[in-house]
Amino acid sequence: MIKSKKLSLVKDIKHAFFNKLGGKSQGIYKSLNCGLGSADKKKDILSNLKTVIRKINTKPKKIILLNQIHSSKFYYIDKKTKFVKKKFSGDAIITNKKNIPIGVLTADCAPILIHDQKNKMIAAIHAGWKGAYRGVIKNVIKFMLKKGCDTETMTAVIGPCISTKNYQVKQDFIKKILKKDKKNKIFFKKIKNKTYFNLNSYICSQLKSLNIKNIEIINKDTFNEKNNFFSARRSISRNENDYGRNISIIMIN
Repeated sequence: MIKSKKLSLVKDIKHAFFNKLGGKSQGIYKSLNCGLGSADKKKDILSNLKTVIRKINTKPKKIILLNQIHSSKFYYIDKKTKFVKKKFSGDAIITNKKNIPIGVLTADCAPILIHDQKNKMIAAIHAGWKGAYRGVIKNVIKFMLKKGCDTETMTAVIGPCISTKNYQVKQDFIKKILKKDKKNKIFFKKIKNKTYFNLNSYICSQLKSLNIKNIEIINKDTFNEKNNFFSARRSISRNENDYGRNISIIMIN
């Protein structure tokens, strides 16, 4: 469990970026797999989610999660929101409600947790390259500003994700990113005829372009096994047929 230095200064929220340690799952999902979309045993996943709730000392028994689809879609949860058994599909959650833990699942993509001190609002974003490319970060920030938040009072934390040295990309990917903006070439690094992508910096530049200044990056590479995170790329490189998911959550007390 990793805490943000910046968010830890805020007394009226709880948050954490969890790695894969401390759960019940076995095999390729060992041990704190929180991905209900994985092929892991459901009872183990539910047990793991209970562990997460216990570790952040929160009263609510349910974490609001999404059916993540690498989109620009987000959900806003307020007092009018009706929860149904069907999961929301999208890649970000925003709320101003107390005691509602919101979270995202990742396995190399970046989790982003946001807090606005002025309007007491939080957001959790799942940002892989597709979501960031499609505008999920921009959509979330613009909505929060519309609701009375202020970029001067916002804190954004980019959680553990895959590092540049382990994120090799192909030509079609490079062309797509550069077609959107030629300036994006700064996020690519060439080593021995191979090209690598800096997801952290790509996301950080989007936050900065939206005038958010208070940004923290937690530089933990999810691909590196020593860091104890689930990694989709690492699982694929081992020809495993699935992988566990790391959870990142935030809640207003």
